[in-house]
Amino acid sequence: MTEGIILPASPAEPATGAASARVADFLRTAILNGDIAPGERIRQEEVAERLGASRLPVREALRILEAEGLTEHEPHKGARVPKLSMHEVDVIYQMRERLEPLALSESIPHLGAAELERLEEIQSRIEADTDVRSFLALDREFHLLSYTGCGIEQLTGMVTRLWNSTQHYRRAFMALGGPGRMWVVNAEHRLLLDAIERRDTVDAERYLGGHIRRTRIELQRHPEVFDGERR
Repeated sequence: MTEGIILPASPAEPATGAASARVADFLRTAILNGDIAPGERIRQEEVAERLGASRLPVREALRILEAEGLTEHEPHKGARVPKLSMHEVDVIYQMRERLEPLALSESIPHLGAAELERLEEIQSRIEADTDVRSFLALDREFHLLSYTGCGIEQLTGMVTRLWNSTQHYRRAFMALGGPGRMWVVNAEHRLLLDAIERRDTVDAERYLGGHIRRTRIELQRHPEVFDGERR
């Protein structure tokens, strides 16, 4: 575990299911925020001690996170955050290029006024804040919210898992690009918003596919992001 993670208070442990959800929420946030890095091992006894939980809910939480693509289990070594090679990330982004436009196309007819208003609000916040951590959280919310009208759980579940797998590499890429490149992201988001509001699934699919493809191609220009092959 990374030193310096601020842990929540440890009240008396609730029922196992609630305890597992609490541990999973904590670890999920730590992984997505980069407090636990790719390749870093998650030791059950340390998590249990720090969160005031027993080993059972910690094991269950790690199974939940493994299903979400945020951890992996290695025999005789335990759980860790997956570390991907440049090629693996490239392939995952190609999967996203194909799956997310489909999820968006399925979603658009079922998005209501509340979802459209929230998408506009998120994008306005993205444009007003150049902090990388804030952007990553808002950008994730923006895209995953746009898929919530899709009723095919197998598709939306796979999309979320792919997002989880590439979170670290998106963070590293944004840190390299800095605020000077945000105008591109904002322009692409605005095109997407316009297509969604017009209920134009053809334009929406085209804009989203290009949005994901651009990130994939730019990541290929920064091999330093990947810090070697998967171990």
